[in-house]
Amino acid sequence: MMRDEINDCLERLTSHLKNGAVKEACRYSLLAGGKRLRPMLMLTAIQSYGIDYHPYIELACAIEMIHTYSLIHDDLPAMDDDDLRRGRPTCHKAFDEATAILAGDALLTEAFYVLSHDQNLNADKKIKLIEILSEASGQAGMVYGQQQDLYFENRKAELEDLKNIHAYKTGCLIQAPLMMATIIAKEEDLAIWREIGKYIGQAFQIQDDILDVIGDEKKLGKKTGVDSIHHKSTYVSLLGLEEAKKQCESYYHKTLEQVYGLQINHGLMIGILESLIKRDA
Repeated sequence: MMRDEINDCLERLTSHLKNGAVKEACRYSLLAGGKRLRPMLMLTAIQSYGIDYHPYIELACAIEMIHTYSLIHDDLPAMDDDDLRRGRPTCHKAFDEATAILAGDALLTEAFYVLSHDQNLNADKKIKLIEILSEASGQAGMVYGQQQDLYFENRKAELEDLKNIHAYKTGCLIQAPLMMATIIAKEEDLAIWREIGKYIGQAFQIQDDILDVIGDEKKLGKKTGVDSIHHKSTYVSLLGLEEAKKQCESYYHKTLEQVYGLQINHGLMIGILESLIKRDA
């Protein structure tokens, strides 16, 4: 139900965009499905405090807009050069490179329009949310992670390099929804949620590395074996499959320790965190 509510909200939030190829490309990528894990993380964290999440769905959708923008740009020939995303042609294949770049730009800026126009929070809280999301998605966050990922594409990365890449490229946009949720629900818990996001981000990316080796392309909606083809260092290539699985499990247990230290509905959070880490697609 929560996922359906997010999808309906994304549909509504992008319906007002000016007509043309960029709008079509934005909606093609944004409404293509996906698990909506990042907005669901934020809303579930809010719900775990016993707070109604419905007034904050638009804010959560802003995170999904930024995530989708990052996928559009990540798939471009100048980046990962992927042909398939969520089981269908990537944005630049369905349209063209210029339109895909503009669609990514549009979704990024639209996300902050949504945040700034929220009517449920006071100005101080909105500014804090904008600060968290802009840092997580910008050069001090996800963009830096992509930079480092590209740098090590034709170089051997050590394990610490890999952790650093994961912390920024993947982890920042998993930390952000949790930190945004606690600004809304209970700001005193911010440091704990930051740690939870850090651990879950590492576990999520390790599972991604594992699925690139053993995953089902039909379930994943994208090609597998890509990391090997590009000679990218991954947890699997550096540690082997079984040790990578152990590392993923270790981060998950660290996450659980932090979650159980919070006064929340633990079952709600553990359910969604498991769906991130123990996914098969």
